[in-house]
Amino acid sequence: MAQPATDPAAPEKKSPPKAAPERPADPPEEAVEGATGLDMVLVDAARGPLRRLVPPAGTALRFGTSLARQPGTLARRGGELARELGLITLGRSELAPGKKDKRFADPAWTGNPLLRRAMQTHLAAARAAWELIEDAGLDWQDDERIRFTATNLVDALAPSNVPVVNPLSLKAAIDTGGISALKGVGRMVRDLANPPRVPSMVEPDAFTVGEDLASTPGTVVFRTPVFELIRYTPTTETVREVPLLMVPPTINKYYIADLAPGRSIVEHYVNSGQQVFMMSWRNPDERHAEWGLDTYGQAIIDAMDAVERASGSERVALQAFCSGGIITAMVLAHLAAIGQQDRVAAASYAVTVLDWSRAGTISALMDEEAVNASTEKSRRKGYLDGAQLAEVFAWLRPNDLIWNYWVNNYLQGKPPPNFDILFWNADTTRMTAALHRDFIDIAVGNALTEPGKATMLGTPVDLSTVPVDSYITAGIADHLCPWQACYRSTQLLGGDNRFILSTSGHIASLVNPPGNPKSTFQVASDTPADPQEWLARAETVQGSWWPDFMSWLGERSGDEIAPPAAGDLEELADAPGTYVFDK
Repeated sequence: MAQPATDPAAPEKKSPPKAAPERPADPPEEAVEGATGLDMVLVDAARGPLRRLVPPAGTALRFGTSLARQPGTLARRGGELARELGLITLGRSELAPGKKDKRFADPAWTGNPLLRRAMQTHLAAARAAWELIEDAGLDWQDDERIRFTATNLVDALAPSNVPVVNPLSLKAAIDTGGISALKGVGRMVRDLANPPRVPSMVEPDAFTVGEDLASTPGTVVFRTPVFELIRYTPTTETVREVPLLMVPPTINKYYIADLAPGRSIVEHYVNSGQQVFMMSWRNPDERHAEWGLDTYGQAIIDAMDAVERASGSERVALQAFCSGGIITAMVLAHLAAIGQQDRVAAASYAVTVLDWSRAGTISALMDEEAVNASTEKSRRKGYLDGAQLAEVFAWLRPNDLIWNYWVNNYLQGKPPPNFDILFWNADTTRMTAALHRDFIDIAVGNALTEPGKATMLGTPVDLSTVPVDSYITAGIADHLCPWQACYRSTQLLGGDNRFILSTSGHIASLVNPPGNPKSTFQVASDTPADPQEWLARAETVQGSWWPDFMSWLGERSGDEIAPPAAGDLEELADAPGTYVFDK
């Protein structure tokens, strides 16, 4: 799933290509780094992602004006499209979908003359759209705004989405005597009746938390109004002296790190002899509207205190995911400011962005009005609804997460396939209004890149003062936290850094168990300032990064000891605890 240096969706500069792009709806690679981001997701989730399908008036005006000033270019592109449409009409066009474009995989799209022409017309129009955007020569902000609009419109208008055109839909109707159509309509009605109002990606009863997922044995040993702390049961005769505290995202539930057996990060760590503790965030509601960054930062410190009591260790290691990594980095800067940096033996940041310069699109796709409207809406409600977040995530990759399931669920009347990651993704949580506001404030001001611009628990945040070694992971195809943005954390944090570039996207790069023959990761011996320079030096290693992280952490986790007793903490419940079931 590695993305090429030059996206095949970008048109040739000198002569039009004979073949269609691999993914006509994807923006060129140079836009990928700024195409999405946590900041944009949090703003859009409160306002609704469909508002971005229409670009701001100023952007649309500049796009139109730029093309109007190039009548020759417009005439040339129009002529190219007309010639291609003529070839399509005569059945002589060589346009074909990319090998990875699953929308047109059915043989009918090439074997049936009418379907082939419909497909080729769509591909020709998509190519023309990208060429015109390229010709407009907009600045990067306007360019990204227009590309996002074009991407969603091109995806939506694909003939594969039309019931009477898609051969899969027609075949299903014939095979079932029309029952597939009735089932599809029923599924659509159910999906549209409740947020997030997108096609279901997994059946609601596909898995059971605590049985199929989040089933690694352990106990809840500490609980506050904000989180539960799970201590996992050791499976080895000896364990590492320094325990690992895992900090999950604040956007979804913790068990992304404890999926099905054999695909569980926690299970692998425990079986490798690591003491593992997990924070499980409470699913907040309007009563918790004022819980902000300080609340969650204090929760991490409270969890560290409890882990030290339970393990007898004076130090802990931390591994944090996505938004949890933002809070963790700020907590480490706070500990350094108050002279308690020695409490942390090592830190790991998984798919976490600390430097938002071109990491998200707050400066490209958002404006001050959008930000203010977003935070005001969550303030009035007391929280940001997880279903709204799920809707935004889906529209970030509409071909994969909207239209793919549109065809499967509605046009063919089939249930979506069961997939543990998508079940976790559908098990949404809310975000407090204060945390929503704080995250956006940090992103808008890119505050973590400037010492003292942000604070945590009353102390200025300076990430360069964080002295612990860091293990930083990213996914090469991550559309939410682009790997280049994750890489820039190596330049902000003190201590020695090891950067790992995994295969796949945001979540699949994490859930990457050993034994998968397709898994690889890239690593280099040092971390220069330029991520592309790092990539040029990196070597590819076959397999998962999980064992590599266990080796790296083992070097910083002290001696091998017998599993410690429970300490003075009471066992409150069996894993996965109670907060994970909050709706």
